[in-house]
Amino acid sequence: MRVLYITSEMAPFAKTGGLADVLGALPAQLQKLGHDVRVFMPAYSRIDRKKYPLSPAPGLEELDLHLGPHRYRIGYATVKQPGTGLTVHLAHCPPLYGREGIYSSDVDEHLRFLALSYAALEACRQSGWAPDIVHCNDWQTGLVPLALKSLYARDPVLGRAKSLLTIHNLMYQGSFPAFTITDTRLQPAAHLFHQDQLRDGRINYLLHGVLYADGITTVSPTYSQEIRTPEHGAGLDHLLRERSSRVVGVLNGVDYAEWSPENDKLIPHKFSAADLGGKEKNKEALLQKLGLPYGAGVPVLGVVSRLVGQKGLDVLLDVAPDLLLRWGFQLTILGSGEGRLEEGFARLQAAFPRQVCFYRGFSNELAHLIEAGADMFVMPSRYEPCGLNQMYSLRYGTVPIVHKTGGLADTVDSTVGVAFDHHDAAGLRWAIETALKLYKDKPTWRRMMLAGMQRDYSWEKQSKVYEQLYERALRV
Repeated sequence: MRVLYITSEMAPFAKTGGLADVLGALPAQLQKLGHDVRVFMPAYSRIDRKKYPLSPAPGLEELDLHLGPHRYRIGYATVKQPGTGLTVHLAHCPPLYGREGIYSSDVDEHLRFLALSYAALEACRQSGWAPDIVHCNDWQTGLVPLALKSLYARDPVLGRAKSLLTIHNLMYQGSFPAFTITDTRLQPAAHLFHQDQLRDGRINYLLHGVLYADGITTVSPTYSQEIRTPEHGAGLDHLLRERSSRVVGVLNGVDYAEWSPENDKLIPHKFSAADLGGKEKNKEALLQKLGLPYGAGVPVLGVVSRLVGQKGLDVLLDVAPDLLLRWGFQLTILGSGEGRLEEGFARLQAAFPRQVCFYRGFSNELAHLIEAGADMFVMPSRYEPCGLNQMYSLRYGTVPIVHKTGGLADTVDSTVGVAFDHHDAAGLRWAIETALKLYKDKPTWRRMMLAGMQRDYSWEKQSKVYEQLYERALRV
């Protein structure tokens, strides 16, 4: 199959979350399976040109793109994805992508990703490369399915393409004023837009992706069910229920070349299910690095997270002081985000200087060391479309403590971790105390560690599910 991916981010070039990880792994894996794959993303100024040198895109000329009254000159470049051989195409337009961050709240935010979408589609037309599947990702590419069914419906290159939309996080929908319909190039298809929304004065890009994509995926089976409920559907649940036969949840995969204790280049002591000796040595190294005392038999809980409301870490702050006093464990937190949460963890560290270390910011090396050195990993997310850290934790024999939602519910059961149902202080307190009690039962704890390490969430496995979904979309 010929598969075109359009994405706003991709690891390792530009990343804010799980979307980048998926695009950093899935296209390369599909290419390994023998498919003809092309990926398009913006040439953000933040991409490290020295580390990832750009090359001209052969056969592609600059695109003069009109979006309503706005005119952009878009060039094309390519870059090799390290370690994969995959060639990634970049849409080069400094007025749109020469900014500090990947995303913005600027008035032209919709134009930035409309330009990306059309740059990818027009590149196919220029080169005569006819994709079988156009794989769209989140609201940034939400109008592509409608464009394929209207503007390009009779196009000799794009007219037969089927679209698949992956919703990585339903809470981000791309809602813009209705007058921006003139910027979409889709005014002739205005009757196909959601008319109630237009009358209300807005256009929701993700909603239109849900309406017109030939297939819809989310990043875990449970999340695909949750978003069809009023509680988690963010106003789109009724449309997702109407299209239930097209909605499929597929867990994200894990790159075990990077996240595996046998191979991890960022941890001081390698270990495996056959030889767990390095696990305790990494724990000592972690505590030493963070300035905490090591004590044999003292459990260490780890957190690596964005500090935002979704992640439920305010509840951890509520229960941690009493639990630290009564159980005497140690807690390591790596992350940054909302000021109230950063301040809360800083105060917790000040109150428990020998038990708690809060590292404000991000360090990839420290993230790996926490996964390898902690005994338990805490993820009390209010909702979690997929989550990756719990899958990393399983591989490292670090028992996850999670709220039973989304991808956390799909990957953590009582044989490998502790999951709590009710997202409140009592639920999280029960889960942490249950894990601490299990930790004292060494044979049981070892069985849980080994069971988690044997789980397979590799992209080699998950990519074949996408392969089947593409084949299904082609039959629609």
